[in-house]
Amino acid sequence: MKNFKFNAKLKTPQKGLLLTALIIAQLGLAQNKPDASYKGVVGKTLAESKEYWPDPVKTPAGAPNVVWILLDDVGFGASSSFGGLISTPTFDALANNGLRYTNFHTTAICAPTRAALLTGRNSGRVHVSGFSHTILSAGFPGWDGRIPSDKGTIAEILRENGYNTFAVGKYGVTPDEDATDAGPFDRWPTGKGFDHFFGFLGSQTDQYNPDLVEDQAHVKPDGRHLNEQITDKAIGYIKAQQKAAPGKPFFLYYAPGAVHAPHQVEEKWVKPYEGKFNEGWDVYREKVLANQKKLGVIPANAVLPERNAIISEWKKLTPDQKKVYARFMEVYAGFLTYTDYEIGRVVNYLKETNQFDNTVIFVAIGDNGASKEGTQVGTISQSLFSQGVTDEQNLQSNLNNIGEIGTAKGLNTNYPLGWAQATNVPFKNWKQDAQSEGGTRNPLIVHYPKGIKEKGGIRNQYSHVTDILPTTLEITGIKAPEAIREIKQDKIQGSSFYTSLNDAKAESLHKVQYYYIFGNRAIYKDGWKAAAAHANPFTSPNAGGKPQPANFDADVWELYNLNEDFNERNDLAKKHPEKLAELKKLFDEQAKENNLYPLIDWSDVLGRKIHNTTGDKNQNLQELIKQATKGGGAH
Repeated sequence: MKNFKFNAKLKTPQKGLLLTALIIAQLGLAQNKPDASYKGVVGKTLAESKEYWPDPVKTPAGAPNVVWILLDDVGFGASSSFGGLISTPTFDALANNGLRYTNFHTTAICAPTRAALLTGRNSGRVHVSGFSHTILSAGFPGWDGRIPSDKGTIAEILRENGYNTFAVGKYGVTPDEDATDAGPFDRWPTGKGFDHFFGFLGSQTDQYNPDLVEDQAHVKPDGRHLNEQITDKAIGYIKAQQKAAPGKPFFLYYAPGAVHAPHQVEEKWVKPYEGKFNEGWDVYREKVLANQKKLGVIPANAVLPERNAIISEWKKLTPDQKKVYARFMEVYAGFLTYTDYEIGRVVNYLKETNQFDNTVIFVAIGDNGASKEGTQVGTISQSLFSQGVTDEQNLQSNLNNIGEIGTAKGLNTNYPLGWAQATNVPFKNWKQDAQSEGGTRNPLIVHYPKGIKEKGGIRNQYSHVTDILPTTLEITGIKAPEAIREIKQDKIQGSSFYTSLNDAKAESLHKVQYYYIFGNRAIYKDGWKAAAAHANPFTSPNAGGKPQPANFDADVWELYNLNEDFNERNDLAKKHPEKLAELKKLFDEQAKENNLYPLIDWSDVLGRKIHNTTGDKNQNLQELIKQATKGGGAH
């Protein structure tokens, strides 16, 4: 080919034919070349050739099993592991023999937290600033709810490095339009690196009649509580894998729908809590604060924030109110204790099979703060968006149907708002409030007998849900891949807190973090935090359900020094306007980097969709709300 000279006198058609022949010849030569990674010799005959087989994929020597446990809708002050009055003996044992992380953060709501956890990248960067539900997504890079392939998950990374990978429970980041048995399945768990999945794809489901999926098909529930079913599956996956490949490491992502609404659990788990909450939410807060100080998970001089103005003082409630509100909390407590028990079954199986010591377990007790979606009076089967129904009417309905709280009939059972504040001690506000520690700060437990020397240690380093992936990789000795299945990977944004496992004074490497949910926003940098709450008619208690245009310019920014004021009691915005301006500028930079713009709240999305429909607008609104809460639920 080198000595070939093109004949310029050839006519145009002949030139074209000759050029085509040359291209085909070159392609043929290229196709005959072995892959660049092939290290053997390909001759004309077998005698002239040398075989090559790539080494089988192996995990690093001694790599541990990895278990990630993520609960749903649990506040900082709920579990006994962090001073709460709800018994969680499995978590207590893991914490007492491992580490309690007191300054760990989520995104303030479920889908963004899960997307950030699984990818080690900010939720906006992986396109889940809102949800993967059609009604709660938007056609912008940070908002379409579709995690791109260049943002690989922990399951994809570990599987490519020799792990088997299993997920059970709630997934929550599959687009609605993909969530049928026709697929496509690339955004189902099995398309994101999991060998097996058993659970539900949405955000919420009936615990006795779940919208259940196994691998790539919907399956019929068997009538048992979902917690029991996912635990059986998790143990079954591990058992089958270890029988086929003894000693091969596995990754288990255990994410129950618990304790998200509907709160449903057998009465035997509720009975031990009968009468335990009759003193009410104000006394609960005081008791938990004292417990937390004894445990050392909050500063010894901590003071409770004032009771939120929309929460009634317990002693001023009527006997009927106290009766039904206490029952809601008894059911919630039983649900959390039962969930702890089912997780204990997995832990005990690992102990019985001598796998426990070489297993690193991360337990995030909640994907956001305590839920504020139960309204002022609690819900049993009422919709969060019920229009034309007063609190008094709902209260009377709850009183009349008190026996349904916690049962299979209570399809939307959720406790009153006062218990959300109580189980969020020592913080103000709650789930969805991305501007507040009450929405974003959750307990984290790390347990790893072979890798953690100290038992029962406290760690106060700032960390974020994106940090668990890089920490896991460092523990397992696996490097973040440059490519997964030949797709070049985007940078991992989380920061490993590996050094803190055995150094209580290790520096936090996570310096900057933005937060954004439904218009509520905040920016953190080195202990300082600027935050702005956003008025939103759909996510406020007793929401009216009428979409209105968002006005972000009207939001009032506050400023806190979390190093000195960990639960945000002293607003320094007027005292340090220059610091506030600096952080607001940083928020803008982070928003641009992470696909957060345009700022969208839920009313924006619903309002736009309603505007694009025809016919009766009130009817359309109800239909859209029904879509948002169907099957997977809105949150």
